[in-house]
Amino acid sequence: MKEPTTPTVETPATKPPDIELSGSIAFRSGGRNWGSENRMALLAAIGTEGSITGAARKVGLSYKAAWDAIDGMNNLAGEPLVTRTTGGKRGGGASLSERAHELLRLYEVLNREHERFMARLTVASESSSHNLELMQHMMVQTSARNRLLGTVTQIKHGAVNDEVTLSIADNLDIIASITSESVQNLGLVVGRRALAFVKASSVMVGTPGGDMRLSARNQINGHVTRIVKGAVNADVTLELVSGHTITAMLSLDGLVSLGLKEGVQAYAIFKASSVMMGVAD
Repeated sequence: MKEPTTPTVETPATKPPDIELSGSIAFRSGGRNWGSENRMALLAAIGTEGSITGAARKVGLSYKAAWDAIDGMNNLAGEPLVTRTTGGKRGGGASLSERAHELLRLYEVLNREHERFMARLTVASESSSHNLELMQHMMVQTSARNRLLGTVTQIKHGAVNDEVTLSIADNLDIIASITSESVQNLGLVVGRRALAFVKASSVMVGTPGGDMRLSARNQINGHVTRIVKGAVNADVTLELVSGHTITAMLSLDGLVSLGLKEGVQAYAIFKASSVMMGVAD
């Protein structure tokens, strides 16, 4: 009896996968996306759920990740989009500002138009895979927790490093010390919009009182609005007078020794050399 032969089948691996074109819209300030599709979904969820915890659960984010996104939106939008209320059995809730409601309505309209536009685009060319890979390398994101948008108001040139003053808001300046080469490569000049990046681990926290003097150029007054404790460290978020926020990473021992809790006045302290800068191309 003749053994049955197995038919030869062309597997999907023999044919490169088709390239599909997709995209999304986002609100931007200073070259940075702050109103992406996911963040707009988070805003909408806050509006319906009335709390950060409920909204985070609805969109699949952790409580901490949701607050990080909210801080970023509030800072880069130029005004608070989300405010929180204290009290209640769940520790308070959250609500959207009128500006946030306006942005959500606008985003919904623009997104519908964008979807119709994308539907009319032609299929990407055969070289798209290579081009998309190149674009992915170009769109590198920073891991720094604190991102503040401002305008360059002063540049002091030095022998090796330059001192750049970035105005974030009225009476809120951040000083960065970067190489002269970086200033040139970024095209930093007075009047240009730029971003300051500061890692949470580079931010120290101080409290009023005492006669301690520090060499750190950036010492910004604010008050504690949120503390998220981990196994070893705690994330402490300060709200500045301007409404911007800065997050610091402290040890649990440091948290206790400083007596930090929500509502306490404190200072965000970081060196000029700890500030990274970026601009939109």
